[in-house]
Amino acid sequence: MRPNHRRVSIDSLCRTVTSGGTPSRSESRYWENGTIPWFKTGELREWYLGEAEEMISEEGLANSAAKLFPPNTVLMAMYGDGRTITSLGILRDEAATNQACCAFIADPIKCHYLYLFYALKYHRHELLKLVVAGAQRNLSNGIIRNFRVIERPLKAQESIAAILSAYDEAMENNRRRMGLLEKAARLLYEEWFVRFRFPGHEHTPISHGLPQGWERKPLRALCDSIDYGYTASAQVEEIGPKFLRITDIVPDFIDWPAVPHCPIEDDRLNKFRLREGDIVIARTGATVGYAKRLHKRHPEAVFASYLVRLRVKRDVDNLMVGVFVESDDYKSYVQSRIGGAAQPNANARVLSGAEILVPPPRIQRDFHETVEPVIDQREILQLQNQKLRATRDLLLPRLMSGEVEVS
Repeated sequence: MRPNHRRVSIDSLCRTVTSGGTPSRSESRYWENGTIPWFKTGELREWYLGEAEEMISEEGLANSAAKLFPPNTVLMAMYGDGRTITSLGILRDEAATNQACCAFIADPIKCHYLYLFYALKYHRHELLKLVVAGAQRNLSNGIIRNFRVIERPLKAQESIAAILSAYDEAMENNRRRMGLLEKAARLLYEEWFVRFRFPGHEHTPISHGLPQGWERKPLRALCDSIDYGYTASAQVEEIGPKFLRITDIVPDFIDWPAVPHCPIEDDRLNKFRLREGDIVIARTGATVGYAKRLHKRHPEAVFASYLVRLRVKRDVDNLMVGVFVESDDYKSYVQSRIGGAAQPNANARVLSGAEILVPPPRIQRDFHETVEPVIDQREILQLQNQKLRATRDLLLPRLMSGEVEVS
């Protein structure tokens, strides 16, 4: 940091630094027919927030510690594990939050809200050192208010925000396109395998509710192998293959740069190595039944013990199976059959028991040839985002510290 770039408290740059609240869950009128978006820390995704998972009513807002925050309020998670605490978000529209979100309303005379967002991102490693350990790791409102960030003239703040936000906007546009491509693949699957409007369906007789030559089979009947993953502790050091865990397959797309490594690389890992077409499914926790199919471009990787891998037979199209297991219908199937009291779990037999429609090989080939370019384009956009993020992360400390000057 250059000597002329002094540090000031966050509180001095903001009109308000506060937190939200949660209306009583026992009062249904606080939640039913709610019209006010209400965000939780798990919805903070390092950029503008999307649609809220829950809504509260005006009465819920009035009878709780929840507050209505204006657009461009910056949010930061004050509680949670290493992947949640200090995660950030920005409100596009008026909304409320729970008490685990710290809300920053920047003073526009002193601070551009996007500059504050990037300053918090830049100083994250320092904030994490101030986390209080306990039953739940947390940062207090007082610690956050008094935390000191680099102060820059308002014009410089605006320039820094404009440079960095261009990368985040580009990534957001790519994410939207990826979502549309994902939706296109799902809709095509439904058109062919639910509505039976596949090429040539007009001339295919229907018998017992299925097109001629089609079969309904459990997933396990389509697999060469069904395997549990490897038990080990992940590490951030770049030694060994990537170590895919449940938390890595829950988001819409696997963020490979963020996936840690497996500390041991020897013959014991060979049976756990992943290849194109492998399907990995979460078998425990709140996200049991979440699945991902590995496409073409992924690093060398193994999978962890709380995942199950399905390796589909060569004469079955694994892309067709992949679209099926990534669907909400498959999640619902698994989650309706889970066991375990404190921790939901499903064994490999449950995960591989869902029935899937299997058409003749010609239809499978046609589906693959139609959908593969869609999945391929989605993966290319994901790789573009990784490069955009790497460039942004390289620029962030240089712009904040003044190593790269702005007018």
